[in-house]
Amino acid sequence: MRIIFMGTPDFSVTPLEQLLINQYQLVAVYTQPDSAAGRGRSLVASPLKKFALAHGLPVFQPPNLKGDETVRQLADLRPDVIVVAAYGQLLPQSVLAIPALGCINIHPSLLPRYRGVSPVPAAILAGEQFTGVSIMLMDKGWDTGPVLTRAQVPISARDTTGSLMSKLSLIGAQLLLEILTLGKAGNIIPHPQDDAKATYSKIITKQAGEIDWQLPAVDIWRCVRAYHPWPGAYTRWQGKQLKVIKTIPLPAEKPAEAGQIIALDKKGAAPFGITTGDGVLGVLEVQLEGKRVMSAADFLRGQRGLVGAILPSE
Repeated sequence: MRIIFMGTPDFSVTPLEQLLINQYQLVAVYTQPDSAAGRGRSLVASPLKKFALAHGLPVFQPPNLKGDETVRQLADLRPDVIVVAAYGQLLPQSVLAIPALGCINIHPSLLPRYRGVSPVPAAILAGEQFTGVSIMLMDKGWDTGPVLTRAQVPISARDTTGSLMSKLSLIGAQLLLEILTLGKAGNIIPHPQDDAKATYSKIITKQAGEIDWQLPAVDIWRCVRAYHPWPGAYTRWQGKQLKVIKTIPLPAEKPAEAGQIIALDKKGAAPFGITTGDGVLGVLEVQLEGKRVMSAADFLRGQRGLVGAILPSE
């Protein structure tokens, strides 16, 4: 079976690795063009590109898949199937029609819920107790094709987008191997999605991470988890960005102005908290701009005037 693999972030690396381990014939890897990053804005390769090159796989990085030359190149590779995992582009019909077995996508949600580009943060923000992975046969829509298989995963109170994506990547890789095995024997029954039950996730911007202390503590706690590792949930302290890395929602003993830093019981899990529109956000780990991640206790010891200060809201 000749396979073209398309992906970009860390989520796509494990499925590709499993295909290599199981000795599938990978004829090419497609990923997004290198992007500028860091203060120097130098070009950086995607995690998938780095992995593919390290394992001697041919890598292609077209700006899009719509050009005639790109479509001819894909067709000349004669793939039996194209596997997609967070590639970052919609495949046009001219590409979908190339492989005899179709194009299949590893999507980190329980479709038809949370179609789109940010399904894992969306599930955390919504307070979902479960999420999962769906393997779908792609059509011309955004995550609208029939589902081939899926697996459900619980969302723990400690899960962040980063930790969940790692779990879902591994599970998605296992489901992919099962589907490819079944596909060889012709034992796959696609199940159309119920569009009436569909929900959608939106693109997350860097500005989304700025904390609004007027929100309830539980909502901010979900934001902290959903926006880790990117863009990070943050506020401002003494003119610098202060990322809030790990938190816990707590009830408020008495009303206070939202955004005020208060000392908490030394016996508790969090050394200080921040008042919100409803409850207190206990702070466990932070990162001040230009500094390393540190415990809230260490940060409290090193900052004069922290307790009693009022943080800005977005």
